[in-house]
Amino acid sequence: MTEQAIRIRQAVTNNLDHLDLDIRRGCLVVIAGVSGSGKSSLVFDTIAAEAGAELNETYPPFIRNRLPKWTRPDVGGIEDLSPVIVIDQRRLGSNARSTVGTITDTWTYLRLLFSRLSEPHVGESSAFSFNDPSGMSSTCSGIGEVVAPDVSRFLDCDRSLDEGAIVLPGFGEGQYWYRKYAEIGVFAVESPLRDWPQEHIDALLYGGQSAQALAVEVPKDYEGVVERFERIYLRTSDTLSERKRKTVAEFTYSTICPDCHGQRLSEAARSATVGGHTIGELSRLEIPELRDVVARMDRPEVSSVVAALGERLDAMDTIGLGYLHLARATSSLSGGESQRIKAVKHLGSSLIEMLYVFDEPTVGLHPHDVDAMVELLCRLRDRGNTVLVVEHDPAVMARADEIIEIGPGPGSAGGRLVFQGTFDGLLGSDGPTGQALTAQAPTRRTPQTPDGWVTIANARTNNLGDVTVDVPYGVMTVVTGVAGSGKSSLAAELVAQHQAITIDQKPVSANRRSTPITYTGIAAALRKHFAKITGAPVGLFSANSDGGCPVCKGLGTIYTDLAFMDGQETTCQTCQGTKFTAEALTHTVDGLSIADVEHLSVTEAIDRLDAPAIRTRLNHLGRVGLGYLRLGQPLNTLSGGEAQRVKIAKELRAAIEPSIYLLDEPTTGLHLSDIARLISVLDDLIDHGRTVVVIEHNLEVIGMADWLIDLGPGPGRHGGQLLYSGPVDGIGDSATGRALREKS
Repeated sequence: MTEQAIRIRQAVTNNLDHLDLDIRRGCLVVIAGVSGSGKSSLVFDTIAAEAGAELNETYPPFIRNRLPKWTRPDVGGIEDLSPVIVIDQRRLGSNARSTVGTITDTWTYLRLLFSRLSEPHVGESSAFSFNDPSGMSSTCSGIGEVVAPDVSRFLDCDRSLDEGAIVLPGFGEGQYWYRKYAEIGVFAVESPLRDWPQEHIDALLYGGQSAQALAVEVPKDYEGVVERFERIYLRTSDTLSERKRKTVAEFTYSTICPDCHGQRLSEAARSATVGGHTIGELSRLEIPELRDVVARMDRPEVSSVVAALGERLDAMDTIGLGYLHLARATSSLSGGESQRIKAVKHLGSSLIEMLYVFDEPTVGLHPHDVDAMVELLCRLRDRGNTVLVVEHDPAVMARADEIIEIGPGPGSAGGRLVFQGTFDGLLGSDGPTGQALTAQAPTRRTPQTPDGWVTIANARTNNLGDVTVDVPYGVMTVVTGVAGSGKSSLAAELVAQHQAITIDQKPVSANRRSTPITYTGIAAALRKHFAKITGAPVGLFSANSDGGCPVCKGLGTIYTDLAFMDGQETTCQTCQGTKFTAEALTHTVDGLSIADVEHLSVTEAIDRLDAPAIRTRLNHLGRVGLGYLRLGQPLNTLSGGEAQRVKIAKELRAAIEPSIYLLDEPTTGLHLSDIARLISVLDDLIDHGRTVVVIEHNLEVIGMADWLIDLGPGPGRHGGQLLYSGPVDGIGDSATGRALREKS
């Protein structure tokens, strides 16, 4: 009998080079390759996209319009697909109502338990929901926080009222609200506020009793500045304008709800208990503690609920999320934590023959936690599913049933099948991954001498236990520790106490018009270069100006809204996707039109465009390993790791100043062969007078650190302690120390 396989023929999505490939079903398959080689184009943009699109087509149009949209891949054919579940690293969003409990459904089970067992009896499960009017705190509407005026920002006491002492919008001299205070004859409008009696300051700000206490009578409808601000900006039920939102952001702060104290719930829900615990108390327990408490609630009438909740909590603990609690906001989770949270939902599923797709599931995991993640992948496979994993970690490759390497290079140099087989076979192959796995470990460099020190003092954010630690200037410091040990919290303290500049993995731009051309600042130089050589006007070489196609407005594509059906994006027939007018395309430099330049990779452009202002800026993108990016590639298509490296490139060309740079896992998305390049780039920042602090799990980067700060020993309440601060060689018997010794 022929072995079942997903059969792909003539795939040319993005940079795939007419790829023919059979992928064994029912296996754990790792897709490897250098950055930009075509891994994501194969797994996400071809296999997952086709599976998702075909499944969507089985639903009626009304349902289909409410499902995730999939762009059909450019492929000759795909056979034997299954319904796909994509578990990626996209953060779970910034919805203020979303918590670990709500996103994993564990809160639903806990609410159900309390609705059946609590004393006193409160009501149905909705009475314990902070997203339902019957269960939410009326003061904060279930958010747990309230927005309060930051009164300290309202006044500039060095000015008089006439000079704009009330700095809120609309209170300037002669304006309507200014006259409400200046014309009542109470306040000395020409005197600086610092010279006013305190009772006048209080009356100006708060009105009410403060105003009534004045010797002079004030109008009956008098409102203090704070009262007026709250009425206009904080008590309006309609959607705020952009201008008002900016004002609210500038002149308010968030504080814990004085009614529910952050629990989000009504008084009745907060006071009801089961086994001596309120639901608010349980929501703050770490997962293993909560599991133990819930197990003791196993009465016959709720045994099925307890079992279901216990399974979810076990799954979270198994994949290294035991340090979380159900009240934790999902907006505070990292990409790696978000991915593992999503995976929890599928561990209890009884579906088989599904197609699971993971994007670097070991991101954010300490080396000693990787085995638990691999076990999760194996559990999904052993249930009869196919698991495809885009991954660079050798520990995951070693456990895979099959490894497929796409490459050999990035961009146009990739998109081909380099290797397919077992891990042992990969070690003997001559592709980039095989060579990197068998290459001799780099020699550990001599630590550089710090130029000075900066102190993070008494850090108590999240689980940090009053940590004080010195961070060296002018060198590379790596912050290590297991997931949840407090690394990100310590980094947040560094930013807060010393204004460190964060180079993170958030998208560079959500604007599809933003490309390497615009982001690097070469757009103007490129247009001038073309204008100088061709003699045509500069504006003719801008898709956003005179040279842009008038039909598609310089986008190259046209979007058609098809009402209840999926919208359709098609190539503009007027400009054929070039974005430019026919006149603009007639002018060429070295045989290239301005549209041709957008299709050049960064590396190709460095060779073809003979202009120092262009080459210098593009060289920085090449330095960080992004030479394969096309100049016209929208930046909103970049991965988190690529976005971070684009930001590093920008800092490489920034003005030299002694700044502190904080990078969160810069090896994300990097092939093993690119690690040395990354370290070289970080050294460049240091050579230009910067201080580099890196949160990292990659042992090669850790081994190259000039200074190490290790937190732990465990996650959550078991962490938050400073275990070690010093040169790498001096680290003791922590999880990081053991991992370094095992590697060497």
